[in-house]
Amino acid sequence: MKELAISSDAPGEKLFLLGNEAIARGAIEAGVQVAAAYPGTPSSEIMETLASVAKDLDIYVEWSTNEKVAFEIALAASICGVRAMAAMKHVGVNVAHDPLMIASYIGAKGGLVLVSADDPGAWSSQNEQDNRYIAEQSYMPVLEPSSVQEAKDMMADAFELSEKFKQIFMFRTVTRVSHGRSDVVLGEISRERRKGSFRKDPSWLVYTPAEARKNKPLMIKRFARIKEAVNTLPYNQLSVKDGAKLGIISCGISYSYTLEAIKWLELDDKVSVLKIGTPNPLPEELVKKLLTSVKEVLVIEELEPFVETHVKAVAGEANIPVKIHGKDLIPAVGELSTRKVIEAVVRLTKAKPPVDFKDLDKISEDIAPLLPWRPPILCPGCPHRASHYAIKVAARRVARDYGKGVEPVYPGDIGCYDMGVNPPLEAVDTTICMGGSFGIANGLAHIIKAPIVAHMGDSTFFHAGIPPLINAVYNKANITMVVLDNSTTAMTGFQPHPGTGYTAMGQETVQLRAEDIARACGVKFVEVIDPFELSKAIKTIEAAIRFDGPSVVVSRRPCATEELREKKKKGEKVIPCYIDQDKCNLKCAVCVRLLGCPAIVRKEGKTVIDSFTCTGCRLCAQICPHRAIKQE
Repeated sequence: MKELAISSDAPGEKLFLLGNEAIARGAIEAGVQVAAAYPGTPSSEIMETLASVAKDLDIYVEWSTNEKVAFEIALAASICGVRAMAAMKHVGVNVAHDPLMIASYIGAKGGLVLVSADDPGAWSSQNEQDNRYIAEQSYMPVLEPSSVQEAKDMMADAFELSEKFKQIFMFRTVTRVSHGRSDVVLGEISRERRKGSFRKDPSWLVYTPAEARKNKPLMIKRFARIKEAVNTLPYNQLSVKDGAKLGIISCGISYSYTLEAIKWLELDDKVSVLKIGTPNPLPEELVKKLLTSVKEVLVIEELEPFVETHVKAVAGEANIPVKIHGKDLIPAVGELSTRKVIEAVVRLTKAKPPVDFKDLDKISEDIAPLLPWRPPILCPGCPHRASHYAIKVAARRVARDYGKGVEPVYPGDIGCYDMGVNPPLEAVDTTICMGGSFGIANGLAHIIKAPIVAHMGDSTFFHAGIPPLINAVYNKANITMVVLDNSTTAMTGFQPHPGTGYTAMGQETVQLRAEDIARACGVKFVEVIDPFELSKAIKTIEAAIRFDGPSVVVSRRPCATEELREKKKKGEKVIPCYIDQDKCNLKCAVCVRLLGCPAIVRKEGKTVIDSFTCTGCRLCAQICPHRAIKQE
């Protein structure tokens, strides 16, 4: 029997899928022809999955330089009548916001779906942004799945709905759906392949004020049709129980928590439930039916009170006298859980929790002190550790010339290197958004007198680092910009980018270099270093900081994880370092205090190097004042 794959046309069969794989499968079943994205957790696996089967299924897939470009790629395909999607994490939608607002005016010719992977709990993000508000602002209907299976089914339908109503749809997933796993029943794969064509129509595609005024009413009419239709979509389901006093409205993954909570509290026949799959627009007729059937309502949703606010508006406009609870009982911060839902429902009923949560809390309190503090760290052998160290040493040397008490400032960015904020490196002073390090540095340069050394990764440089670099040249900002080039997009799963020389579909392409771009933008001081050649790296960075005007240093060394993988493929042996205990001064601990490499540990009163995790980068050997660290 042939093993099933994500591209198998096997309706009715099951595959055990990651949520993001299920989303990709839904797009495949819908006949998507163009897919573009910029990698960002928790969304990355969607495009990786599509890229792995793109050639077999005749789909064009790309990792774009940023989310704005990715969305514009998908929009162009839709304009030409081809089904297309763009995928990104929630903050990526901010980058795509500009064309997104106009896209809703344009509508959709070929089905157009924007995947927004939101991150309640901020597990891998700088905020907990709720993109349902962006959807509302742009008259964009939202589909929000409650399970991995529904994620596949809903995505498969999204393109059909987009074409039916001629409007872009947002597919909003969250981390627990994107990174959850489940058996998924497969559907039939559409084999339709359209030939795209571009029809010139300035009144539709050229947005001067006149065209905007013409097309906005058309957008509002499309949304009004969708608002009527959502009451009959299968993703919005109302279950009214006879005699029920409490009604629950739950949205997305919160519906799964709600079902578990009701079952555990044995309230299956005592609580009416409205499942919301389209938070924007809300199925108002179903909402009214629930509100008029109970005395009290609890709205359960993660993050902001989006559905709650709209439910209260429906109740107010219809003059329905019902008490509506939401964020007074449900947290507005972090992910929800079955326990949090149970606690809210218990407060509104006389139900008894299935367990005593106080006992569980007591166990947690007893165990917590026994667990070590384990923040995210840079891997052993990570070149960013060496770059951070070199930057700090060089910047502090220059800071002495500024006068007593002057400290260098290190604006940081989004990527693995952000973990340099932790002790002992403490080499990141700001992290705002993609490209924000160079932008913040531009501002600081005109306000404070101190060495300003900003850093960002190579993928981030191509994403959002070039405009602030040009700004530094144009406005004569005296800053040093370091590109930490590890030749991959490491933090999100090692995706390629314009500096790697190959595309998402594995095709060789032009390999762009950050140093060439910097010179082309007018930067006069541009140097490339290997951060593991520590002494030379420090001298070069110091010279860059002392340079009068904007300077760029490209710190280039392959990602340690990728380098180890390549060595294993080639059968090359990794030679770890070790500490000569006869030469080691135990009171020194420079290697521990200054680097924070997880391969260097204290054991039985000695400082030792774990040979299983050491990559042999020799950074520690270069800073050891006693020459006690050697390589076999």
